[in-house]
Amino acid sequence: MPEITLRQLRYFAVLSNALQYRSAARQLGISQPSLSLQIAALENALDTRLIERRRNGLILTPAGRDTAAQAERILQDVERLSQTAGTSGNALEGTLRLGSSPTIGPYLLPRVLRRLHQSFPDLKLVIRDAPPRELTEDLLAGRHDLILTQLPVPRDDIRHTFLFREPLSLAVARDHPLAGRKRVKTADLDGENLLSLNPSYTLSRQVSQLCAASGANLREDFEGTSLDALRQMVSLGMGATLLPALYVESEVKRGEGDVAVVPMQPLLYRQAGLAWRRSSGSPPAFLKLADFIRSVIEQEFANQVIL
Repeated sequence: MPEITLRQLRYFAVLSNALQYRSAARQLGISQPSLSLQIAALENALDTRLIERRRNGLILTPAGRDTAAQAERILQDVERLSQTAGTSGNALEGTLRLGSSPTIGPYLLPRVLRRLHQSFPDLKLVIRDAPPRELTEDLLAGRHDLILTQLPVPRDDIRHTFLFREPLSLAVARDHPLAGRKRVKTADLDGENLLSLNPSYTLSRQVSQLCAASGANLREDFEGTSLDALRQMVSLGMGATLLPALYVESEVKRGEGDVAVVPMQPLLYRQAGLAWRRSSGSPPAFLKLADFIRSVIEQEFANQVIL
């Protein structure tokens, strides 16, 4: 009798939620033919049909629904076993797969990783950057154990813990009339053009909300894929934007270059945290890592962010 593998169960669990081969394959980072082969192998091992193809997607057979529920339980048990084996007592050890937002990770994690390696040499962090929306999809697909992302993450199947609150400042070209201000009020942006990251970033929503509140115009002919791209467009006089404090401290030279950064009044913030699948419970390793990151922030970023 053919064996059932954890890979088959994980692939089927993702497919049973997506109900589309294309979407499931993308979440898993594999090709559609590879996914089809694994599902066919699972059906062969169980000697039953699990899915039916329809014009508008897939539906689960009764056996498929039962198998999907059992697969989820098995995968959760395996994950808990792995986490229990990987972390003992107060130590951080083993391997954790961390997804990270490119608007947060590059400006925070280098100092965290240096101290983490010194304190917990047996811990290996595998880090991959991606936009928040993609991070969430990959987290739920099992490609990450947890993610460093902007909060909130509006899903019932994801838990999170707060790390810090980060001020957002207005970035304008250095020859812009607002560049010399000590503070910029919301009303001062009436009629200004604002630039934003693409909608896969939570920060994009905050820029849109600022436009609605101030009467500024959101430029729809440009969507940045990075904070560096936004800064460059601002320096060319294409509009203003919001930049987070850690990025400003790391990449924007104070008093130099073509971009000026001015605090908003009232102050604007974004929140950052660690998030993981609710099915994982509250693993001690995740909470320990969050506490460690907070301690590094308190020591090295106290003037830029708020705990």
